[in-house]
Amino acid sequence: MSMKDLKKYLKYYSQEDYIFGEISRNYKKRGYLTPEEFFMVVIWKSNRTKTKVRKEILDSGKTIRTITSNVARAKTPAQKLSILTSIFGIGIPVASAILAVCYPDDFTVADYRVRESLRKLGENIADPTSTTRAYLAYVDLCKKLAGQTSLSLRDFDRSLWGRDYYEGTGGLKQLVDGLS
Repeated sequence: MSMKDLKKYLKYYSQEDYIFGEISRNYKKRGYLTPEEFFMVVIWKSNRTKTKVRKEILDSGKTIRTITSNVARAKTPAQKLSILTSIFGIGIPVASAILAVCYPDDFTVADYRVRESLRKLGENIADPTSTTRAYLAYVDLCKKLAGQTSLSLRDFDRSLWGRDYYEGTGGLKQLVDGLS
């Protein structure tokens, strides 16, 4: 490897930019994810599940191209979610991340920080990671509330995450309180 080849690795430094930029565009263009793209999303959302997910996919005899092509052909949001959650190790949180990358205007990431921010804004919602119905209701609520702001669904999700990261229990605001 030469020093000039190093530039190609920059995309891995800012994972979210790469995932919601290049990988999202690739899926839209091709209708499937490559193994590298698929696992970039899995690792970004839940690094600890990557080995279980890999083993399950290998044991199933399915390819990532087949799995993600089936997601693209699925007719309903619930079917898309079901295809992904049928893989051992992929629960609603990871499946929601994959779907949010592939369909950023239609899905959002199920995350405890976002749910906590919604709760503090007066929204009483079920845990979106508990059932398909709860997750889809969460998505509908986020889309509705994002529509009331000037934010895309993705930026709405990121803003709520950031709110809890800063103001939530054990957040940055509490950490620095009293320091000068």
